[in-house]
Amino acid sequence: MTENGNQTRSNAIAAAIILAAAAVLLYFMPNIVLGIGKFSPVLGFAVGALIILAFFGIFWLRSRYRK
Repeated sequence: MTENGNQTRSNAIAAAIILAAAAVLLYFMPNIVLGIGKFSPVLGFAVGALIILAFFGIFWLRSRYRK
């Protein structure tokens, strides 16, 4: 396989791992947010927002690193 082919494959594997981890986190997110929301609704909202922003932030940081 060529060098570019290895890089493309590596990028696809990394993206798949990130998406799988995000899917697991997003699956459990309602339980996490509701559990934290019992103590503080504002903190529950903040954690939920951070989980969503982290999904996009990881891809943004990866794209900046790859440049």
